[in-house]
Amino acid sequence: MSVPDSGAGVRLVLRSTRVVTPEGTRPASVFVADGRIASVEVHDAELPGGARLVDVGGDVLLPGLVDTHVHVNDPGRTEWEGFLTATRAAAAGGVTTLLDMPLNSLPPTTNVANLGVKQDVARGKAHVDTGFWGGAIPGNVPDLRPLHEAGVFGFKCFLSPSGVEEFPELDASRLAAAAAEIAGFGGLLIVHAEDPAHLAPQRGGRAYADFLASRPRAAENDAIARLVAVARESDARVHVLHLSSSDALPLIAEARGEGVRLSVETCPHFLTLTAEDVPDGATEFKCCPPIRERANQDALWQGLADGVIDCVVSDHSPCTPELKDGDFGTAWGGISSLQLGLPAVWTEARRRGHTLEDVVRWMSAGPARLAGLHGRKGAVAPGYDADFAVLDPDAAFTVDPARLQHRNPVTAYAGSTLYGVVRSTWLRGEQIADHGRPLQQTGQLIERPTS
Repeated sequence: MSVPDSGAGVRLVLRSTRVVTPEGTRPASVFVADGRIASVEVHDAELPGGARLVDVGGDVLLPGLVDTHVHVNDPGRTEWEGFLTATRAAAAGGVTTLLDMPLNSLPPTTNVANLGVKQDVARGKAHVDTGFWGGAIPGNVPDLRPLHEAGVFGFKCFLSPSGVEEFPELDASRLAAAAAEIAGFGGLLIVHAEDPAHLAPQRGGRAYADFLASRPRAAENDAIARLVAVARESDARVHVLHLSSSDALPLIAEARGEGVRLSVETCPHFLTLTAEDVPDGATEFKCCPPIRERANQDALWQGLADGVIDCVVSDHSPCTPELKDGDFGTAWGGISSLQLGLPAVWTEARRRGHTLEDVVRWMSAGPARLAGLHGRKGAVAPGYDADFAVLDPDAAFTVDPARLQHRNPVTAYAGSTLYGVVRSTWLRGEQIADHGRPLQQTGQLIERPTS
């Protein structure tokens, strides 16, 4: 067999009997040149002269995951995580691109100067490609366009208290003003959608049932209804973060059918953990909105299968161990899972009859499309960055928090048996992790594409 024309400049070939491409899974050799995928060839394609072959055998070659919902907490709360440990965990878990949320860091990313502070802190620490969301808070509408021009991927806001005083929520009039401004320059508004009118004061105590009752589905449902109205009126692109209530799925589907520019994500913890199984006092399971009942989870999976839910991202929101104090009224609300998203979702997906092609659509292609990175990230296809995760989908492991790359050994998945071991991770043709061990730091700080 002759060397394909696309062999010019190729210095690396990754070969597998199972490569997940946009056209399906097949045996293939992936030719890499200058950090990009030059071509996807037949499995036994002749190697170009001087090219290095990495044959992963029967392990699955996936596009690197894109996680658009990560709280790195750096600077200001670096003891909670930090760019160095967050991106190491991402690399170990097959994530090659992440976007950092604008809050829980000090300062929050609510103006260009604060964005610069965060970029300066992140520079030189990234194991994976790292971009940034801006924030929409009361009083910063004049800062939104400059942030957009500085390269943030969109703007996050809350409709209820965020949990940190430096990032207040937007009321109805401020939400409308932010949406109108963002629509004016073609930006993206991403929203923590819980209506504060439905949120009961958090009672102290160890009972998960009390915490769950304090954040009912109605809080999400009514907030999303408000977002639909705002998106319709402003013609803004609006994205619903971390959907927990399956009750909202019909409303979302109907609005999109009418042309409202609305998208939605959910998270591994909503797809794999259930309220019935959360022990009292186990505040490592606390997040907002909360983990709900098993029947609700079944409906979320159906929403994924139907295409109503666009993507699955981590909402990695870690903290120090003492902030998970066993009291659901006072504990920090966030799940630490950045390194575990792929095996967690795959474990439940395979049980429900879904394929790795589905998982790639939800965790790589979908988030890349949300961020405007399709064409560059999220697929094993010519012209895309040579970002890969090599996965043994049939290997199982038991989660030991102390062996994760997260800064703090706290996770709701502790002791769980999960399927899907990430054997290696590659960023632009360079190996950045090997069997859960991060290697070189080759991540770049990325900006929203301008075309």
